[in-house]
Amino acid sequence: MTVLHHPRLRAVIYARYSTDKQRQESIADQIELCRRYAVQQGWEVVDTYTDAAISGASRHRLGFLKLVDDAGRRRFDVVVSEAVDRLGRRLADTSDLYDHLSFYNLKLYTPHVGEITTIHVAIMGMMAQVQLKEIGQKTRRSHLGLAKEGRIPGGKAYGYDVVDGDKAGGGYRRINADEAAVVRRIFTLYADGMSPRAIARLLNDENVAGPRGRRWVDTTIRGQVARGTGILNNANYAGVLEWGRCEFVKDPGTGKRVARINPQAKREIVEVPELRIIDDVLWNRVKARQEAVATEIGRDEQGNALNRVHRRRFLLSGVLVCGVCGGCYTIMGKDRYGCAGHRNSGTCPNDRTITRQAIEGRVLTGLKERLLGADVVAAFIEEMVVAQRRDQAEARNQRGDQERALAGIDRKIASILEAERATLAAEIGALGTEAPEMLLPANLPELYRRKIAALESVLGDGDEGMAAMEMIRSMVDRVVLSPCPSGAGLEAQLHGDLLAILEACTEADPKRRQPASLEAGCQLSLVAGAGFGLYRTRVPR
Repeated sequence: MTVLHHPRLRAVIYARYSTDKQRQESIADQIELCRRYAVQQGWEVVDTYTDAAISGASRHRLGFLKLVDDAGRRRFDVVVSEAVDRLGRRLADTSDLYDHLSFYNLKLYTPHVGEITTIHVAIMGMMAQVQLKEIGQKTRRSHLGLAKEGRIPGGKAYGYDVVDGDKAGGGYRRINADEAAVVRRIFTLYADGMSPRAIARLLNDENVAGPRGRRWVDTTIRGQVARGTGILNNANYAGVLEWGRCEFVKDPGTGKRVARINPQAKREIVEVPELRIIDDVLWNRVKARQEAVATEIGRDEQGNALNRVHRRRFLLSGVLVCGVCGGCYTIMGKDRYGCAGHRNSGTCPNDRTITRQAIEGRVLTGLKERLLGADVVAAFIEEMVVAQRRDQAEARNQRGDQERALAGIDRKIASILEAERATLAAEIGALGTEAPEMLLPANLPELYRRKIAALESVLGDGDEGMAAMEMIRSMVDRVVLSPCPSGAGLEAQLHGDLLAILEACTEADPKRRQPASLEAGCQLSLVAGAGFGLYRTRVPR
């Protein structure tokens, strides 16, 4: 191999392997190969980036993203990787990385090829993407072959064991008698009218181990009918293997897999009587009840189909957190929040509930009282002044740039089209003679206080109410609700990015009086993301 002669450059190494079925040592092997190549070229290896058991089909890899970020920070001069496909299996990703490196005048090398050029990226990146597609097609073909033979091309479902001596991925299963009894009981209880939530709590109370030894939750039992997930939708229990009900595709924007339901023609259905756990009568009873429940839930009081778009209906939806188990506080019944862990599986002892209006009132009042402090109002005014000065400075700079451009055109008027000069002159005219002076109202502090004091009034129906609700939600990270140690009621802690600013104001004036309790026995606690003082309150049930 010809030794290249370069000045001592800073080199970094990138290594990756795709799945957890590959050797962990693959990363070390790649790094050692690249390290020896770098030493041979006289480069100094300053860092390594790795992604273990992560597919190259997505750019959303921590090591890869850090490599791109550090390239922009000029922390190295050369990138060394075992091969182009280690950097990514999609041509768009490798091409984008190469463009970033080229922009920062950085080089990309592999031990076997040397310096990677645009041609290498185009050809090798295309080959890597084609190979990725072929791997997916071969995997699907292999799974189809297993399914046609009545073997399960996937993980081990609850109620079954892997047959002794079955090679990895062979798909041979046998019924687990103890778990099969639990499956029959779940189907029977549901068919007789018990809800998945009640069944989960019953099994947990009896210490019946769930799938993978975990505790039961209602979603494990209920699943999704359309996708065939959950205990109640596993056709294997009825002696039928249905493969290909849905497939997963990767969103190129997020790198996450998205499930899509396949048409009936793309599914493979095979009878597997040796895996039957329940009879057809019980299976059909469950399917009939699922259909009835879905119809009941999917209609309003007039029988009209409900809107299926999932929009947050309430101000604090998704931000209330149980202080005992760390789970979510969700709506239970009409306008009342409770711990989902306590309700769905009985795993949390926190049985305290609170009305939606009560906790929203505590949070809004807490926000208003802190936002109305003189120090916060002063910070708001100061920010307005800074923004005004910044806008004026930008306007002056823009005018100066245009005037200099016009002067240049005047000097070269003989060789420049008159139309271009006229355009620039028109732009300068549109800017005016001077950046307008922006005067702040004298009563700006009072106007600010009025807007904050009217916080609840805008939370009505319609688009304006929804916009105001999303604005307030952006201030709130989460609200943690915990039972009061001293008696009935709940303590609430409000967490949010905005509160970090408020805490800074509190630290600036430690003598400032904390807001008083909102009601007898009701307090609110405000907590910022990084170092925030507490303002506790007890919230009545």
